[in-house]
Amino acid sequence: MADKILFLTGKLAEPSVHKVLQEMAPLPFEYRVHKLGLSVAALMTDKMIARRLKPEDYQDCSQIIVPGRCRGDLEALSRELGISVIRGPEEIKDLPMQFGKQRKKPDLSRYQVNIFAEIVDAPERSIDSLIQRASYYRDNGADVIDIGCLPQEEFPHLEEAIHSLHSEGFKVSVDSLSIPDLQRASQAGADYLLSLTEETIDLAKDTDAVPVLVPAEPGSLASLERAMEAMDKIGKPWIADPILDPIHFGFTESVVRYHTLRKKYPDAPIMMGVGNLTELTDADTSGINAMLFGMISELDINCVLATEVSPHARRAIREADVARRMMFAAKQDNSLPRDFTSDLLIAHERRPFTDTVDEIAELAANIKDPNYRIKVAREGIFMFNRDGLVQDTDPFEFYPQLKVKDDPGHAFYLGVELARAEVAWQLGKRYVQDEDLQWGCAVEQEQEDLTQQKAEGTTMKKKKDRACGTAEQTDNKKGRACGTADKSDT
Repeated sequence: MADKILFLTGKLAEPSVHKVLQEMAPLPFEYRVHKLGLSVAALMTDKMIARRLKPEDYQDCSQIIVPGRCRGDLEALSRELGISVIRGPEEIKDLPMQFGKQRKKPDLSRYQVNIFAEIVDAPERSIDSLIQRASYYRDNGADVIDIGCLPQEEFPHLEEAIHSLHSEGFKVSVDSLSIPDLQRASQAGADYLLSLTEETIDLAKDTDAVPVLVPAEPGSLASLERAMEAMDKIGKPWIADPILDPIHFGFTESVVRYHTLRKKYPDAPIMMGVGNLTELTDADTSGINAMLFGMISELDINCVLATEVSPHARRAIREADVARRMMFAAKQDNSLPRDFTSDLLIAHERRPFTDTVDEIAELAANIKDPNYRIKVAREGIFMFNRDGLVQDTDPFEFYPQLKVKDDPGHAFYLGVELARAEVAWQLGKRYVQDEDLQWGCAVEQEQEDLTQQKAEGTTMKKKKDRACGTAEQTDNKKGRACGTADKSDT
């Protein structure tokens, strides 16, 4: 722990930083809060810090903490200043979590469940299409690509599909109810076969492919156990799948089967197919995956077969990857699966509203410029500038009070922001002006242009620049339309 820490902030946030640090007392370090000479801390950049911060400002400190939204290369800045510079949390109220108030940042690099991602319509796809879909699944966390065969549909390019996927570095399983299809797959070098029963187990004798075993009779653990014993006699590896049934079609009983199988065979490799729940339940798949992978973690299940067929399950593979890592980390830490990642919190957040009405009113009272600020609290949406504070829950109620009649760029910008604020308030999402709402792993995270991040004086994303105006606008007008504070660097 550093002996003395310098906290960099802006003019508006300085009182809040002091307040949070005082509430954290007693602290195992000394500190000093330093305003860098700008109104909004989030506009801080590495170049700005290097230019404005003087050696005497930090000569008695061993560490500098900058706001979480500060942009730039802090490692390079640390070398330039000769002192460790690190990012704090994005929200001031989260600052205590950075100092011993919670465990260290969780390690989500590890997992023990392999994801088999099924391409359910493989016979209808070209080789290029199969490779493209497999690459998408791998990018989202899949360990094995499962080629799904279709009943009564020919698959003339099955062998070519297996060879092509192998040539791209994929492990391949083939899923079929047809023994001829599985025979062809084994001869072509498939890594796994889905699925064999006690009645078709002989196919496993002449292949190196690992079979996934299922009951010959639906719901029969005895049938599955006989298949397992037969494979043990052959002396070859296998994976057992008691089959997870859909809700109202045996779901609870199927969960009991998994529990019974694990109790009876503590070391048996087991697979669970989760598609019967994610695909066949009209509910957000992120929550379903979280619950299922909690069960999977408790039962030490080794493999999962997942699909993305229904449009509402379009991120199921990615969610499965997040869930397996989160549950593994929580299990290793002997803790509840909380505060490891927010990637499965799609529609809601645990701490959505970071400001109270009183705090917003206090901030609004200190605003001296015409730029509009937007905040969201439990009570609704708040908009304010030097002319006053307005609160409502309907964005349309704000428009008559806005002085943007002759400024369409400004009106458009405020409309976008108020719409975001309304969604955040309705769902319980954290709203930060000029930032996208966070939807966890439901959407791809946008990669910001690093060159633009580091450009002198640049503080906005490209899309924000597009939304806020064209090159014909003056910097002052663009600042009014887009900015939430003084953009000057003086």
